[in-house]
Amino acid sequence: MLKEIETERLVLRPFTEADRAAVVAIQTDPATDRFNPAPPAPADGELLFDSWLAHWAEHGYGYCAVRERGGTEVLGLAGVRLRRFRDERVLNLAYRFAPAAWGKGYAVEAAGAAVGWAERELPELPVLISVNVANAPSLRVVERLGFTRYEEEEYEGAVSRHFRR
Repeated sequence: MLKEIETERLVLRPFTEADRAAVVAIQTDPATDRFNPAPPAPADGELLFDSWLAHWAEHGYGYCAVRERGGTEVLGLAGVRLRRFRDERVLNLAYRFAPAAWGKGYAVEAAGAAVGWAERELPELPVLISVNVANAPSLRVVERLGFTRYEEEEYEGAVSRHFRR
């Protein structure tokens, strides 16, 4: 079970109900959804958050709230969640940060820590990430994390590249 992951600057920890408003705001912010062909409405963001809490309850890991070390504000989310991709069980890597946290390298730092945890604790499950081809900032993060592109297709309403480690 994942308790907390610390990096040089960040802490990743399980979501709590107290994180709901901040996480839903990040998930539904038009700036964070600019590459999403079907951005979630606030009600959809609430349902996503509920599903993430349920994943934690069932599996003991999942997407995490991310804050600066010594801070209390939720800057974003990062982590892995079990899903099926085609006929394979994989860990889906996700990261998303509030616009105020952009440009500081937090996505690489947090996602890298999440991948490291997954590779140590769940080595039997490959880590996969799907990125909209128009999302150049996220594609740079994936490249810096050492993922390998293995497929491109229309996925969830946009042309996406699938990467794995």
